[in-house]
Amino acid sequence: MRGSIRLVAWCLAIALVVLPIVGVLRGWFAADRWPVTQLTVQAEFKHVSADQIRAAVLPRLGKGFFALDLDSVQQAVAALPWVESVEASKRWPDTLLLRIYERQPFARWNSQQLISREGKVFAVPDAATYNQLPDLHGPDDHLAEVVSFFADVQRAFSSEHLRIVGVTLTDRGSWSVATESGAQIVIGDRNQAGRRLRRFLDVYAKVVAGHPQGFEYADLRYTNGFAVKWPQAPAAPTAGGTPRT
Repeated sequence: MRGSIRLVAWCLAIALVVLPIVGVLRGWFAADRWPVTQLTVQAEFKHVSADQIRAAVLPRLGKGFFALDLDSVQQAVAALPWVESVEASKRWPDTLLLRIYERQPFARWNSQQLISREGKVFAVPDAATYNQLPDLHGPDDHLAEVVSFFADVQRAFSSEHLRIVGVTLTDRGSWSVATESGAQIVIGDRNQAGRRLRRFLDVYAKVVAGHPQGFEYADLRYTNGFAVKWPQAPAAPTAGGTPRT
């Protein structure tokens, strides 16, 4: 009997010690005694705003310093469109530390999304306005192939001082390329893209010689050659001068 009473007493004593600790850690009580009152953010922002960060973090601070769930904070901040990654930590007695890495856009994807330098596609409301970025198009499950082809074409044309600003892969597997001047190069079958590009580049310098304005369109899908469309020459003035309108 005495042994049972002693056991119960020990259990109560342990509970009186453990429950307050668990309660604080769980945020059941005493959160007001150790609130999180400071938010320190280390980042270089161009697109993520302080208001967005506060809105993501504040709902998770109510349980106090000890019960603050860092994983939950990281997930909430990482869900913001321009956030690539986030690290969260606590500093006694009242501070939440965030180190945020913002996404660096590399290109547009299908006009409505962006691709980060880490190769992740993300959506932002004004993606279409980033027209200074390369414009890549293709099926979503061929993103890596499109990015790789874009890099290959850029390198291939760099020696010809022709800047490539866009690449498209159709659902049927046909490539086309856009240049900075607005010219289009239709390559066609993805399985023959390398051979057709080499054939075009081998004679490119000779083809464009005497055409300082460059070309408007090149079709490389021919079996033994390609077709090039040149800009129309400006109309010569008439003998009577500028025509009246």
